[in-house]
Amino acid sequence: MKTAAERAEGEGLPMPRRFWAIVAVSFGTALFVLDSGIANVALPTLSRELGVNEGAVTAVVTVYQLVMVMGLLPFAKLGDRIGHRRIYQIGQVLFCVASGLVWFIDSFAMLLVLRALQALGASLALAVASAMIRNIYPEKSLGSGLGVNSVVVASSAALAPTLGGYIIADFDWQYVFVVAVPFALLSLVLGRSLPNARPGADLDGTGSVWSALTVALLIGGVQLAAHGGTLVPGIVAFVAGVGSAIYLVRRERRQARPVLPVDILALPAVGLSALAAAVAFCATALLTVSLPFILEQKLGYTPDQVGLLLLPFPLTMLFFAPFTGWLSDRIAPTKLGLFGLSVLIAGFASFIFLPADGTYSDVAWRLVTCAIGFAFFMPPNSRLLIGSAPRDRAAAAGGVLSTSRLFGQANAAALAGLMLGLGLGLGPVPFYLAIALAVVAGACSLARYRTIKARNLARYVETGA
Repeated sequence: MKTAAERAEGEGLPMPRRFWAIVAVSFGTALFVLDSGIANVALPTLSRELGVNEGAVTAVVTVYQLVMVMGLLPFAKLGDRIGHRRIYQIGQVLFCVASGLVWFIDSFAMLLVLRALQALGASLALAVASAMIRNIYPEKSLGSGLGVNSVVVASSAALAPTLGGYIIADFDWQYVFVVAVPFALLSLVLGRSLPNARPGADLDGTGSVWSALTVALLIGGVQLAAHGGTLVPGIVAFVAGVGSAIYLVRRERRQARPVLPVDILALPAVGLSALAAAVAFCATALLTVSLPFILEQKLGYTPDQVGLLLLPFPLTMLFFAPFTGWLSDRIAPTKLGLFGLSVLIAGFASFIFLPADGTYSDVAWRLVTCAIGFAFFMPPNSRLLIGSAPRDRAAAAGGVLSTSRLFGQANAAALAGLMLGLGLGLGPVPFYLAIALAVVAGACSLARYRTIKARNLARYVETGA
């Protein structure tokens, strides 16, 4: 039976503080999604304006994602030490300053430096965002809460390509990044309502640096391999990252509260859900990074038209994500997820047959199909991952979820750059690869279901209850 303290922990924040905390997290989440989505749409224009080739310009996305994912797990542990709200708002301030400074630069190198600073701020905030969501909502409504968060993500993603397309068409490219600043300021003003849980954790400098460097080698190796002339160094870096990860896991198993949360990753509902999320995000990001190039260079659309053409995906997510989040509190997440992945695969397959003179409707119904599939997979999968971890490890679970998302997206950007560099990015190859990744996500979900079912059966046999 739960104690009074445990029941209070599961009840979330009282109203009206809960409402304002939801708004604060929503604007903070919108801040990072908006910035990333606008950058995707702007890639072809940045390639022309800054004089870099199509493969190299994807570094605007990959540097941002690489730096962000490097810090997620160390910053999640830091948040447990100094407070979730404090580290969240420190990250927002850093992101806001870096975004504003983009206005004063006009070179590709300086843009990458500021994107790295933006990513550092985003990493600080996202490392604890899911933990705060778990503390904001009652335990029985966690799925609905994650669905609301998905709505925010979808709404921001819906605004990003349209806003980015019109900014690129009518204004200097710097506005693409500066536009995120008002969201940061508003979220900071509302931030006092956020929960400031401090579960308690000793700082582990060695583990934090080791974790960050391992991620850098793994993702950075893929990035290097994706660019011409650096294939061998990229492979070497990736292999070094795999070796580093193996030894890091051995070290972290001996820690009480490890930076790399091997304790909760050992739970099938967490570890396999994280792997499924990583490959599913990689699949969908491959679509969103590759499609602007296909629409502009193969189908002849302008940047502002591309923004409108991409709009059906986030708008569909906006409608379906809260519904599937609500369903995940009532129906087994694995069933919802496998259905969603089947629809997602069908959507990817339909793009293989996109006509060379494809109209808006030709693109729209395909994007809607992909979005419905992803909406049925992602919120239920996230609910299972976050809800299965112990509450005092919520920040670690949130770091795992964010790391999975960004790891998948960063590798998708690298793969898109590689295919563009090889002359394969404007054909069906990205969609074949996306289908293969979605199949892997489905295999992870099935393995998770069977493992949990087997463990529950064994527990029933042992206890008789």
